[in-house]
Amino acid sequence: MSQSGIQKSIESVLRETRTFAPPATFSATAHINSEQQYEAMWNRAKDDPSGFWADMASNLDWFRRWDTVMQGHMPDTKWFVGGKINACYNCVDRHLDGPNRNKAAIIWEGEPGDTRVLRYQDLHREVCKFANVLKKLGVQTGDRVTIYMPMVPELAIAMLACARIGAVHSIIFGGFSADAVADRNNDAQAKVIVTADGGWRRGKEVPLKVAVDASLDKSASVEKVVVVRRTGGDVDMIPDRDFWWHELMEDVSADCDAVPLDSEHPLFILYTSGSTGKPKGVMHTTAGYLLGTTMTTRWVFDLKEDDTYWCTADIGWVTGHSYICYGPLSNGASVVMYEGAPNWPDEGRFWEMIEKYRVSIFYTAPTAIRAFIKWGNHWPEKHDLSSLRLLGSVGEPINPEAWMWYHKIIGQERCPIVDTWWQTETGAIMISPLPGITATKPGSCARPLPGVVPDIVSREGQSLGPNEGGLLVMRQPWPSMLRTLYGDHDRFRKTYFSDVPGCYFAGDGARHDEDGYIWVMGRVDDVLNVSGHRLSTMEVESALVSHPKVAEAAVVGFPHEIKGEGICCFVSLKSGDGDDALKKELIGHVRNSIGALATPDQIRFAPSLPKTRSGKIMRRLLRDVAAGRESTQDTTTLEDLSVLAKLRADEE
Repeated sequence: MSQSGIQKSIESVLRETRTFAPPATFSATAHINSEQQYEAMWNRAKDDPSGFWADMASNLDWFRRWDTVMQGHMPDTKWFVGGKINACYNCVDRHLDGPNRNKAAIIWEGEPGDTRVLRYQDLHREVCKFANVLKKLGVQTGDRVTIYMPMVPELAIAMLACARIGAVHSIIFGGFSADAVADRNNDAQAKVIVTADGGWRRGKEVPLKVAVDASLDKSASVEKVVVVRRTGGDVDMIPDRDFWWHELMEDVSADCDAVPLDSEHPLFILYTSGSTGKPKGVMHTTAGYLLGTTMTTRWVFDLKEDDTYWCTADIGWVTGHSYICYGPLSNGASVVMYEGAPNWPDEGRFWEMIEKYRVSIFYTAPTAIRAFIKWGNHWPEKHDLSSLRLLGSVGEPINPEAWMWYHKIIGQERCPIVDTWWQTETGAIMISPLPGITATKPGSCARPLPGVVPDIVSREGQSLGPNEGGLLVMRQPWPSMLRTLYGDHDRFRKTYFSDVPGCYFAGDGARHDEDGYIWVMGRVDDVLNVSGHRLSTMEVESALVSHPKVAEAAVVGFPHEIKGEGICCFVSLKSGDGDDALKKELIGHVRNSIGALATPDQIRFAPSLPKTRSGKIMRRLLRDVAAGRESTQDTTTLEDLSVLAKLRADEE
């Protein structure tokens, strides 16, 4: 993409002037409570990263201290080289020696209303037992384990059990299809799958075991399947391959020592969409990732001993990895975990739970906030939200009016809002307000955290001035950064470190204002951000083209009131005209191929698609058509100008 194309695609017209200072009572007890403290931390981390992160690493428990804090340069930096550590030990065992052994670690509520509370000593017992189950099934240190589950406590138990013995977990969001599960199994060469008969979503059973069975027709590496009985639905159990979780847990020991692992030992693989269509297996290692999530949980959420913390994400996404499991549990927090939908049995479910569990920290997505607004103020106003002291936003930039609603209706104008920017690849929060010191601006993620050195640059790598839109890059390595794309280090280098030499860049455009606040302005590539989930246009296009009637497809995003971005599919058929029945058929085809989260919002039939003379589809023009706006884009390379006119005529 040319520099002019980049500038137009992320041009910012937002000029937000409102600011909100943190309440003095909040600042008085915050972990970071003065500008001087923040600036000293940030400058030291920038100028002396080894010294700064060595001090921060004292917040973790180590089996062996490291020899070297930071070794090498981006993209091949290693952290805490020579150190021995275990993420599970830090999340569970180290809280057992004092009163926290009886503190709630996970407060779980299922969609039907069933509840469980696991204290830290309960979590320790269950994790140790399941770690022994995995070993009994032949799982060894370094083996990969796929976890494809609803949001039940066994999901957290399974991932921590993997970490305990050094198995590498690959968690797949329960909304993905059998084909998507098979693709990820095959890429990771997973040995075992942990799943459930199903889960609950808006009162209906999501049949996970059925999808696993279908995926195993194409996943030769998987030897064993462990199934949690959640819904009680009928499932096929294959002898010597499939095992019930509760039966395996009956006769195993609750003693299992955490394995001392190398600092750079892989902790997990998490697949995220790529613009080439093949999912990318983002790999994070143990010490640096754990340190990043531990410290950012403390700094950004100002976590205190008596907080009840609720992140509404699914653990199938990185937000759940980092800010339901590893970060909060490493800090000894009490974490609320919920299985189902926010509008079941009605639109007051979240507010009812905040009141019920006296939640003090609430971390959710702009997609959810926009849905809450649409549902109406009367739902939260029915409930006592006075326990809340801090609100958070994650997944995509939050529009200012949604921020203001969150501030007024949910925070009752007394709760700071931390609007966090980070990615699957960064592992932990990178840019965020610090709630004790930052005067927040609706729509801005504010300033970088200590250890994060961002810049906004042109395609040539030149730093840009205030309010000039450019590429958001990182100029220095940080501990929680991804180490590779599993099995494809060349793709890792090319994807993240080739656009701007010497810098990390993962596709977001941004600007900074006169105060140094950063405003993220969206993607500059062909990856959609639907409800906070990054989806490759190529994956959706591939699914469409696999339908026997489709000759060609182009997929773009368009502004969507609830989801942030909707999915618009332009489809050329092999013959004939499309009708409503075929639209429904294609929507179902995409759902079955990828999963419900990739369901197209619009199918538009087109005899041909706008292309350059070299045959490249001009998606930037299609984005304008999908959004219903007049195109100001350069059309000089368009092969046939009449194609665009026909698309607009069809729209009218």
